[in-house]
Amino acid sequence: MGIYGLVVSVLISGDIKSPMTLYAGFVQLGAGLSVGLAGLAAGFAIGIVGDAGVRGTAQQPRLYIGMILILIFAEVLGLYGLIVALILNTRSQDAIGVRTRY
Repeated sequence: MGIYGLVVSVLISGDIKSPMTLYAGFVQLGAGLSVGLAGLAAGFAIGIVGDAGVRGTAQQPRLYIGMILILIFAEVLGLYGLIVALILNTRSQDAIGVRTRY
């Protein structure tokens, strides 16, 4: 999941221009926050599910498949954050007609 933040940061740093609009800056901030907070939530969920899943699998081996499925659903939270960040980053170039200096 850490690679998601790296990908978004490289994309955002490639879009930085000298006269940057306030709109573009806030959209890029939102993109970074979305991937970061989604990764935080996914990591927290994976930790809780992984702990409970390992303890449950030790007592009942049939729970292994269910644990893996729940871990996949927890990982998807981070992927959703990446998708939202990519959409926001593409919208940061839509600031036509917005003032550049305040």
